Amino acid sequence: MTVFQAFILGVIQGLTEFLPVSSSGHLVLAQELFGISHGGDISFEVFVHFGTLLSVLAAFWKDVVGIASALIAALKNPRGVVTLFKNSEHLRLGVFIVVGTIPAAFAGVRFEHQVDVLFDDPKLVSVMLMITAFILFLSRFANPPSGSDVGLGSSIIVGIMQAVAILPGISRSGLTISSGLMCGISRENSARFSFLLALPIILGATFLKVGGLIAAPPKQEVIVASFVGTVTAAVSGYVAILFLIGIVRKGRLSWFAYYCFIVGVLGVLYIG
Repeated sequence: MTVFQAFILGVIQGLTEFLPVSSSGHLVLAQELFGISHGGDISFEVFVHFGTLLSVLAAFWKDVVGIASALIAALKNPRGVVTLFKNSEHLRLGVFIVVGTIPAAFAGVRFEHQVDVLFDDPKLVSVMLMITAFILFLSRFANPPSGSDVGLGSSIIVGIMQAVAILPGISRSGLTISSGLMCGISRENSARFSFLLALPIILGATFLKVGGLIAAPPKQEVIVASFVGTVTAAVSGYVAILFLIGIVRKGRLSWFAYYCFIVGVLGVLYIG
C-alpha cells in the first residue's frame, strides 16, 4: 500500500464510518478497485479505526466527560444511584450506551470469523449496500417529536440494529439513526446516541486486533502509511460527524439512500 492509497483509504474510512453509507462496504470496494490485499496484515485497519475513535472523542468530548463523571459518581455512591439516574441525563445516557452495546459486542465475538469471510465477497457487500439504501429511504417516514430522548426500550432496539450492522455493506450509523428515529427519538438525539454508541464498539474492535498487531509488528512502510491513514481518518471523520448532524436535523437522512443504491448496483454489475 502506498502513502497515497493510505491517504485515500483513510479519507474513505473517516467519511463512511459516520456517514450512513457503510465504511466496511466502501473499504472493501475501494481495496478491490486499488487491487490491495492485506494478506492477513490488519495493522492499517487498526490504525484507521483508532483515527475514527479520535473523531468521536473530539466531536462529543463534553458528553464523554459528563458520562464518565456520572458513572464514577454512581460507583462511589451506589445507594444513591436511583436518584442520580433520575436527575442525571449523562448517567442515563451512559447506562443506555452500555445496554445498546451488548448486542453488538455479543455478535462481534460470536460471529467474528463468519463475518470476516464476507469481506472477501464484494458482490455481497454491494447487495448489502442496497439493503442499507432501503432502510435509509424508510427513515423519511419517521417524524419523531422534538426533544424526545432515548429510553431503555429504544436503546435495546438501536443496539440490536448496531449488531446487524457488523455485516459488511450495512451502515452502522444509517441503521442506528434510522431505528432511533423510528423508535421516536428526536433527530438530534438519535444522531448523538448513534455516535456515542460507536465509541465502545470502535474501541473494542481496535483492542481486539491489537493482539495481532503485537504478535506480528508491521513493517516501517506500513507504519508510515498507517499513520497517514489515521490522521486523514480522524480529520475526515470529524467533518463527517458535523455534516451528518446537520443533515439529520433537517430530516434529510434519506438522501443517502440514493447514493447507497447506486454504489450497490454498480458494485453488482462491474466488480468481480
